[in-house]
Amino acid sequence: MLKIIRLTLFVGAVGAGLFVPAGRLDVPGFWAYLLITFLVTAPALALINDPDLSAERRKPAASGLDGGLRTFAAPAVLVHFVVAGLDVGRYRWSAPPPLWLQAPAIMAVGAAFALIWWSMAANTFFSPIVRIQAERGHHVIRGGPYRFVRHPGYLGMAAAFCLSGIALGSWWSILPALAYVGLVLRRTAIEDRFLLEKLAGYRDFARTVRWRLLPGVW
Repeated sequence: MLKIIRLTLFVGAVGAGLFVPAGRLDVPGFWAYLLITFLVTAPALALINDPDLSAERRKPAASGLDGGLRTFAAPAVLVHFVVAGLDVGRYRWSAPPPLWLQAPAIMAVGAAFALIWWSMAANTFFSPIVRIQAERGHHVIRGGPYRFVRHPGYLGMAAAFCLSGIALGSWWSILPALAYVGLVLRRTAIEDRFLLEKLAGYRDFARTVRWRLLPGVW
């Protein structure tokens, strides 16, 4: 129940970041975006019941690399939503994408969030910082979406925000979203290099699963 309350507060905060700058509530794309976020995330929170994962996500150890990712990513996410609100609701800086493009983008954002949650469910070591969790018997995860790419959670994050501007109906909001995607790509490179050097068995895993994020590309 506490998880659902937190999710509701989070979705409400995102809604405020969209609707307050928009100055209006009659923006169907925003409502659809919030709804798909809630519908995908609520079941995931109910199904993922790993106290160790929750503790690591909430308060990771002080030692580790790239601990400031959240600090830098949060402003990019906030600016993304504020720009979308200003663009779509108040100033109409850009022409809205056609419905045949916006509707699939909303569904694709939902799929990207689902990939993030699937990655967390498969990987109990999914952490906001880069570190070897030796105290928890850290080992290579090979199941779930990790059968296809080495960092499926980051793929989901990058895809969600690549498509978020179209899903919200704002072309201009793509610019701050790309800043967030850049941070995710940077984290992927740092973490992959670190795991190759520090985590037993990861180098063999990398030979089997060749691609970090996108098969055939990187």
